[in-house]
Amino acid sequence: MAVETEKPQGTAGLRADARRNRDLIVAAAQNLFLEQGVDVPLEEVARRAGVGIGTLYRRFPDRDALLGAVCEEGLRRMAELAETAWREEPDAWHALCRFLRDSIELRVGVLAAKIEPHLHQRLRAGRELHEIRQRVIALVVRMTEQAQASGALRHDIGPGDVALLLTLHVYTPPSMRDEQAMARVVEIMLNGLRAVPGSPLPGVALDRDDLRRYTAVEHPPAAG
Repeated sequence: MAVETEKPQGTAGLRADARRNRDLIVAAAQNLFLEQGVDVPLEEVARRAGVGIGTLYRRFPDRDALLGAVCEEGLRRMAELAETAWREEPDAWHALCRFLRDSIELRVGVLAAKIEPHLHQRLRAGRELHEIRQRVIALVVRMTEQAQASGALRHDIGPGDVALLLTLHVYTPPSMRDEQAMARVVEIMLNGLRAVPGSPLPGVALDRDDLRRYTAVEHPPAAG
């Protein structure tokens, strides 16, 4: 199989093209992984991105590297959504609702479910993801606690429960568009979070310590 070669370009143009190609590849990979699973041929990813297979391998030497980039981009986008919701919404309850709606649309939980568990753990262990993950955790804890303090969020919910909701995956009937099904289920879910009289939840709330334990990753010792 012939591998394409890129034409010589100026340094600034090469950097811009390299960044553009990387973004196209990551976006295409995310969509294809969600549609077909993480074993989709990388040639298909390159075709969807509109680049040659040689360009893909120059950016990502193997499938794991591409999966890591997709997971990092999803987590980074989730952190941006949390920060934007917190900055722009009038209170913690509305920020939490907006964050949940926007994050579920990203389908990060769906992608995680498609990745083999041991590989998923290795990807999560990447040191570059730790700071992003902590930003998300801190904002989820803040939104949850302040929404409860204001009386908007039911008190038998914890930040760990909110994290579980982020993994929501909705089956769409053939007669309904994906966006319609997702929007309806999300609103049912948000109404269930409101602090109004209703059925008690089984078990106990997953608090901030549960959330931190769930997202904690053991790092291998650094090479001496």
